Amino acid sequence: MEFGPHFMLATLEGLVQASVLTLTALGLSLVFGVMRVVNVAHGEFFMLGAVLAWWITTMLGGNAAVGFVVALAVAPLLVGTIAAAADWLILRRVEYDPERTIVVTIGLLYIIQQTTLMTYGPDAHPVAAPFNSRLALPWFEFADDGFQLYWPWGLSITSYKLFVIGAAIVTLLILWLVMAKSRIGLILRATQLDSETAQAFGIPVERVYALVFGLGAALAALGAVLVVPIQQAHYLMGADPLLLSFIVVIIGGLGSLRGTVLAAILIGLSDGIISVFFTPTLAKIIATLFVAMVLVYRPQGLFGAKTA
Repeated sequence: MEFGPHFMLATLEGLVQASVLTLTALGLSLVFGVMRVVNVAHGEFFMLGAVLAWWITTMLGGNAAVGFVVALAVAPLLVGTIAAAADWLILRRVEYDPERTIVVTIGLLYIIQQTTLMTYGPDAHPVAAPFNSRLALPWFEFADDGFQLYWPWGLSITSYKLFVIGAAIVTLLILWLVMAKSRIGLILRATQLDSETAQAFGIPVERVYALVFGLGAALAALGAVLVVPIQQAHYLMGADPLLLSFIVVIIGGLGSLRGTVLAAILIGLSDGIISVFFTPTLAKIIATLFVAMVLVYRPQGLFGAKTA
């Protein structure tokens, strides 16, 4: 296959990774932006979403599409509820102190991971995609008689991967509408700017924190449910999403949702393209070097606000 078609295919694969990474990193960025909490257990909420998706689809059996739709709705809700309960029972007790919350979320990471190992087991399990038709992709060339389209052999993508990209875009639009146009979004933005003043005006800050922590975990779980038909559910699958989410949040700017989205697209595309043409390890090395450069030359991130 020529370079052009190969590059387009790598770009589409990168967009799939970017879509899942955007949802996962947005959850981490939202929690830090509103609560100023670094959630080290964020990757385990991602893993929990994938495992619950496998459990739900296995329990329902029958039509793969029905099981997947139920998992897509129920798994993020369950994970969000678990995260909100963890916030209410644990993080609130340590008064959201930055140092103690890191230790607490590390403990939460191991609790979730080992509980999943004991109940789910050490093996990876697949989840059937609701649809998975292979779609041939066209390419073009300029011949002597003008512009022509043709279909190179092997240049194709599955319909489910296109669905993942579309679902991530729809979720981002819904989240933007909620944050920018709704009363809940106004409350979240007020709490982010000054939690003490927000509490003085009657905003139940502790409930807002529980909602935000649950929403952040639910976004990670949603990304996991979308990706698990492409990958497999495994109790150790939370490490890479956590690392990449931290990379994205640092590059985009801590607490900046716009920066998180743009950085996730950048990292996801580069990871997909470099992995296809070279190796996944090189993609991780380049992303880490990019983080180092951002920390040295622009510590607040690409879109983060400068601190006084």
